[in-house]
Amino acid sequence: MAAAGSAPGGGPDRRGALQVCTPRDALERLQEGNARFAAAWQQASGLASPQERMRQMQTVWQQGCQIDPLALAEGQRPFAALLSCADSRVDPAWLFACGAGELYEVRSAGNTAFREAIGSLEFAVGVLGVPLLLVLGHSGCGAVKAARGTAALSPLLEELVVPIRAHLVSGDDLTRAVQRNIGAAAEGLRAGSALIREAVAAGQLSIRSAYFEIGSGVVTLL
Repeated sequence: MAAAGSAPGGGPDRRGALQVCTPRDALERLQEGNARFAAAWQQASGLASPQERMRQMQTVWQQGCQIDPLALAEGQRPFAALLSCADSRVDPAWLFACGAGELYEVRSAGNTAFREAIGSLEFAVGVLGVPLLLVLGHSGCGAVKAARGTAALSPLLEELVVPIRAHLVSGDDLTRAVQRNIGAAAEGLRAGSALIREAVAAGQLSIRSAYFEIGSGVVTLL
């Protein structure tokens, strides 16, 4: 975890937040958070009431911390940026057990690398200095289903699924189509931004792709 004004070097700062400073550090922090989330998610699925399920999920954050709101008012220093789907079940901060100020998120249906998304992520890389960009798709993605289907869509939705349709392959099931779309979006970030390519070439940035299985709560790197 990272806070505005954190001391460099990877240790805890005066607010108690952990500075993440390398792509590997950032990825490990996400993986650790998701492991805690997935364990609690699976345990919650067997509980009878919404209140019991929420109490189980709240255990996820007991090992974390919250950055001082006054520090957040001064600025942000997220440790990772995500391009993820807008699906209401796919909240990156929830899936990775993160608090306010830790993740920079760009979300839209189908997690495609559209122009404004790339520009937003350039800000995360060039100004905020995040060391990791993660493209996150998920099981049962409605945007990918729409791209695979033949039902009429609104003009804007038709425009949204164009990049998804461009990478569909005959014979793929939905899961494979979703995963193929995730990879295409990650490549789109590289292709669409010289700033991002240069940060990767300099070893300052890593771009990774991942798939979230809603039923299990597990995020798998692709």
